[in-house]
Amino acid sequence: MDELHYQIDLLSAMNEKLGSNEKMYRAICDTSMNAFLYYNFEEDRLELLGNWEHFFDMKISEWKDVAKIYDRVEEKYVFPLRDTIFLEKSGKERRVQECRSADQRIWMDCEVTVTYNEDRKPIEKVIRFCDITKFKRQNDELSYLAYYDILTGLYNRNYFVRILSDWIGKAKQENAIISVLFVDIDDFRKINDGMGMIIGDDLVQQVGQFLGELREDKVIVSHFNSDLYCIAIYNPCGTRSVEHIYHTIKERMKTPFVLAEGGELNISISVGVAEYPEAGSSAIELINCAEIVMFKAKNKGKARIQYFDAPILNEFLKNVEMETKLKNAVAGDSFMLFYQPQFDVKSGRMRGVEALVRWKDEEGHMISPAEFIPIAEKSGLIVQIGNWVLKKSISSFAFWREKYDYDMILSINISAIQYKKQDFVGRLMELLREYNVPPSKIELEITESILIDDFEEITQKMHALREYGIRVSMDDFGTGFSSLSYLKGLPIDTLKIDKSFIDTLTTDEATKTITEAMIGMVKKLGLETVAEGVETADQLAYLKSIDCDNIQGFLLGKPMPEKELIQVIEAQAEMVQKDFERTMM
Repeated sequence: MDELHYQIDLLSAMNEKLGSNEKMYRAICDTSMNAFLYYNFEEDRLELLGNWEHFFDMKISEWKDVAKIYDRVEEKYVFPLRDTIFLEKSGKERRVQECRSADQRIWMDCEVTVTYNEDRKPIEKVIRFCDITKFKRQNDELSYLAYYDILTGLYNRNYFVRILSDWIGKAKQENAIISVLFVDIDDFRKINDGMGMIIGDDLVQQVGQFLGELREDKVIVSHFNSDLYCIAIYNPCGTRSVEHIYHTIKERMKTPFVLAEGGELNISISVGVAEYPEAGSSAIELINCAEIVMFKAKNKGKARIQYFDAPILNEFLKNVEMETKLKNAVAGDSFMLFYQPQFDVKSGRMRGVEALVRWKDEEGHMISPAEFIPIAEKSGLIVQIGNWVLKKSISSFAFWREKYDYDMILSINISAIQYKKQDFVGRLMELLREYNVPPSKIELEITESILIDDFEEITQKMHALREYGIRVSMDDFGTGFSSLSYLKGLPIDTLKIDKSFIDTLTTDEATKTITEAMIGMVKKLGLETVAEGVETADQLAYLKSIDCDNIQGFLLGKPMPEKELIQVIEAQAEMVQKDFERTMM
C-alpha cells in the first residue's frame, strides 16, 4: 500500500513538474513575438503556441485551417510558402521562407522543421513564424544607402556605374547605342560660397528632383557629387533622345528655382555628351569622356551642350601630359625668366622691365606661356610657379640696382589664384625686405579676371599694396567687359593698353579713335599708360602724338634672357651718365 502511494505521489510530482515546464515554455513562446504551430502526424493533433494574433487574424483548430494562412500573405509568396509548410513532401528536415503579410504590415520568416522516424516517415513538425520587419527595414535602409543618393533620391555614382556597365554588356550583344550626359550647374561654387551650403544643398536637391522626372525604362539618372549629375540613355530616340532631354532641361532653366528660404535663383546648365561605342567601351571611359566635353562646354561660355569628338579627347590628353610635365618642372626648377624692356615715349629711356616666365621641357622644347599658364592655373601649380617668379625676379632686380645704379621699375604678372592667397602680401613684403628693394620700384600686373569673383576683397588687398608703396597695373586693358566701370574704384597706377588695339592702330580709324579716347581718359584720372605690342615706327609715332607715356614691344626690345638684358641696362646707364656729364659742363 505504501508502495502504491509512493508511485502516485511520484506521478503527481512528475505531472506537476511537467505542468510547470509547460507553463514556462508557453510563457517563453508568448513573450518571444514568435508564433508556433505544432503538428503530430500520427495523432493528427495540432497545437498553437506563442503570439499567433500578432501575425494572423484567425484561429487554427485543425490542419485544414492552415490553408487560411495563404490568404494572409502577398500573392507572390503563396506557392513558396506552401512548399515550405508541406516540407515533408520533399523529404527535407528544415527550410526557411521569407514572406510578407497581405496588408504589407509585417515581414516574416516561416521556419519549418520536420522529424522523421527510421522509415523516413514524418512524425511531427514545428512551424515557426518570426517577425523580421525591423531587420528588413534596416536592411532596406542599408540597401538604399548602397544604391541611392540621400540628398536627391537619385542613383548614386557606384550604382549608376554598375547599371551602365550592364547596359554596355547588353548593347554589345544587341548592337545598340548608349548616350551618357554629364550635367553640371554653372557657377555653383559662387552660389554655394556666396549664399551658403544650405541654399546650395536646396538647389542641388531641386535640380536632382527635376532630373529625376526624366527617368523611364531606358533612362537612368544619377547624382555624382556636389552639382554634378549623370544621365544614361539606352538606344536614344524620340522622347528619350539626347536632343529632347537637353531641350527639356533648357526649358526648365528658363524658370527660376524657388528656394526653401523664400528667394528665387536663376541658373544655367552645361552638358557634355559621349556615346557608346564611339567614345569608349566601358562605363568609366564613357563617363570620363562626357565629363571632359562638359568642361569644354563651360570653356566655350557655359549654358550649352558639347558632344564628344576625338580632337577634344586628344586635347585633354595633351593637357594631362603637360600637367604631369609641369609638376616635374616645378619640382626640378626647370623654369627661366625673360625680361622685356619698357621705354618712355618722350625721353626714349628705359622705364623698366616686365618679368616673363619661360619653360623649356625635358626634350629641350620651349613651351609657350599661352599653353602652360592656363594648365598651371587650373591645376593650382601657378602658385608655386608664381612664388618662384617673385623670388627670382626680385633677387635679380636687386643685383642690377646695386651694380648699375639705374633707376627703373620691375613689373611682375600675378595670377588671380596667387593674388587671392591669404599670405600673398606678407610673402611679397618679406622678399622686398630680404633683398632691400624699395616697394615703389615694384609694379604688380593684374588682369580684370582677378576682380570678377570678389571685387571688394580684391580691392582691399590692392589698397594694402598701395599703402606699402607697391605700384599696381591693370594688364590687357580694353579687352574685358567692364573695365571702364572698374576704373573709378580701383587703386591702380598704370593701365596697359592691349596689343589688339596697337595692331590696327595705324590702319583703322575706329581703333585710333578708341585708343586716343582711352589714353585721354586715363591721363585725366592721373594714371600712367603703357602700350603693349608696339612693333613699327608708325605705331610709335602715333602713340607719341596722342601723348601715350610708355611703350613695350618688339620695336625696341623683345623678351630676352638676363644676360642680354644686362647689356641693355649697361647701355642705358651709360647714356644716363653721359647726359649727366653734359648737363654739368
